Amino acid sequence: MSSETLGYEAARDELVDVVRKLEAGGLSLEDSLALWERGEALAKTCEQHLAGARERIDAALAVVEEDVSEA
Repeated sequence: MSSETLGYEAARDELVDVVRKLEAGGLSLEDSLALWERGEALAKTCEQHLAGARERIDAALAVVEEDVSEA
C-alpha cells in the first residue's frame, strides 16, 4: 500500500516496525536501503497528517477566539 493512502495511525505503526527491523540489523545493504526509503516515505506521510491536524486545530482556535472577542 502506498504511504500516501495510509492514515496516520497505520503509517506510524508501520514506521515503528521499519525502525525495529533496521535496529535489529542482520539485513543486506539492499534490504536496509529499501526499508530506510520506506521509513522516509512513512515519516513524510505522518508529518503531512500532523500538519493537517495542526491546521484544523489552529482554524478551530481562531473561530473560538473570534467568538470570544465578539461577545
